[in-house]
Amino acid sequence: MSAQSFGGRHELGQNFLADPAVIAAVCTAAGRTTGPLVELAAGDGALTIPLSRTGRPLTAVELDPRRARRLDRRTGEHVKVVHGDLLRHRLPDVPHTVVGNLPFHLTTATLRRLFRQPHWELAVLLVQWEVARRRAGIGGASQMTAAWWPWFEFAVPARVPAHAFRPRPAVDGGILVLTRRPEPLVEDRAEYQEFVREVFTGRGRGLGGILPRTGRLSVRAARTWLARQRLSPRALPRDLTAGQWASLWELAR
Repeated sequence: MSAQSFGGRHELGQNFLADPAVIAAVCTAAGRTTGPLVELAAGDGALTIPLSRTGRPLTAVELDPRRARRLDRRTGEHVKVVHGDLLRHRLPDVPHTVVGNLPFHLTTATLRRLFRQPHWELAVLLVQWEVARRRAGIGGASQMTAAWWPWFEFAVPARVPAHAFRPRPAVDGGILVLTRRPEPLVEDRAEYQEFVREVFTGRGRGLGGILPRTGRLSVRAARTWLARQRLSPRALPRDLTAGQWASLWELAR
């Protein structure tokens, strides 16, 4: 690919993949499933072209009309290149896999939208390293992760150095893999997510103090649950696992 191809428009947040090993890793991760593929922020086709070689139906969404036209000329009939906004593109109504090298500044908005879409089974996304780490609960989970953990598994199989992109961003990236659980760990999504918000924003020195202030558990019940989970009363919401959130909600609901 020519150097000119990497001349990303910064207002679109474009940092194109240029490392064959990373490209192969993303394509391999997407290969865990069958059926249609949807690629978000296709750019110049660093992922589109190798994904198209699988023969699976592929829709590539790209905001830059010039790049979309150029990519359309390079792909076969089973690839549909769409000039459109990744935050507005309508995803298929059948099981599918989402792939994308996301503009870093759109990562959170993209995830929020994906979490509410019902039909995708797997998402393999290149995002900013710090976001990937937090979403997967490495070093502590974020409120967003805790809110959606009962419905999705999060994994980070690889850190992607900044030099793997052109233009080179100021920070590293990471491959974030989201897998929809066959069966959710909890029901009543709205109520559960409100509980997660209450816990993350609650006052107190650790969960031993925070949980009783939600009005859902007594001090004794909170401390008993923490002891059974082998957690200190000073443990924080970010320290809980997906299974522990599900267990806590079962007790608090």
